[in-house]
Amino acid sequence: MSELSQNRLTPLATAQTTEITRTTVKDTRSYVHFIAGGVGGMVGAICTSPLDVVKTRLQTTFYQQAKANVPTAFNKSNFVLHHFIETSRLLVRIKQVEGVRGYFKGLGPNLVGVIPARSINFYTYGNGKKFYTELNNGKETPIVHLVSAATAGLVTATATNPIWVIKTRLQLQGNGTRKYTSSFNCAANILRGEGIRGFYKGMSASYLGVAEGTIQWVIYEHLKQKWATPKKIKTTQLDLLKPANRLIDWAGHLGAAAVSKLIAACVAYPHEVIRTRLRQPAENGIHKYTGLWQCLRLIVKEEGMVALYGGMTAHLMRVVPNAAIMFFCYEAIIHNFGDSSSKPKA
Repeated sequence: MSELSQNRLTPLATAQTTEITRTTVKDTRSYVHFIAGGVGGMVGAICTSPLDVVKTRLQTTFYQQAKANVPTAFNKSNFVLHHFIETSRLLVRIKQVEGVRGYFKGLGPNLVGVIPARSINFYTYGNGKKFYTELNNGKETPIVHLVSAATAGLVTATATNPIWVIKTRLQLQGNGTRKYTSSFNCAANILRGEGIRGFYKGMSASYLGVAEGTIQWVIYEHLKQKWATPKKIKTTQLDLLKPANRLIDWAGHLGAAAVSKLIAACVAYPHEVIRTRLRQPAENGIHKYTGLWQCLRLIVKEEGMVALYGGMTAHLMRVVPNAAIMFFCYEAIIHNFGDSSSKPKA
């Protein structure tokens, strides 16, 4: 009797196993990518704003005097530790001199930039991936991820560069060097003094930075699949609903986002410094940095290669948790509000 029952249940169990373990591609509504990216970017930017201010200041020539208080030998022999000390010192200094509000300087234009930037990036990537997958005979490969990420990066950089110029100018203001009273005032001053071209300073470095986003997306997609709940334990619909398996999936998403951003940021960081230097306001009416390669050569000549990693600790302390928060929000919204219909992937 037990053998007969087992024979009867086997086809059902096999059918469930086959159905659940097949890879599926969620046919998410295109606009959901736009909303999810914007929400994720907003939450991440607010949570990590203080470190964004510190990172921007450490990247510029205006705050290099802080290094003079630390012996040169210490700088060279304890590079990472020195960066942590610089970051901590500036965080304390901002609180003492400018108050808590100093941690959120430039947050207005940052949010104005982050929300559309992340919306555009995730929208372009999500829909680009679908488009390139169809061109690739329905196969979603690492090449599809790479091309989709590069497309998203180029579109986003072109559309949002003016906002980042304004944000950088506002963040470089201390209490003693207050030149702009608001985002609109800053925009008006740039337009009046530098023309339309002033809003596109650092554009070449932004395009160079597309490599960072591309690396991040490709690694994220790979790790997300690798660290998700192993397919062999997804044997029944009931298993998918178990809290432990869902926790593994979400932990995999968070870990993939953090690790992919860490790797991408370390590889592509120098472009951040170059971009910030290009966006600095003029000193005595003269722009010290006039182009991508001129800026790179001048930094290396005057300050050495180490200067290309100025503010890197504050940057990593900000972007790694920022990426984790942003991608978590993105995946959560896609999971809960995307079209629930799915189709087997070949």
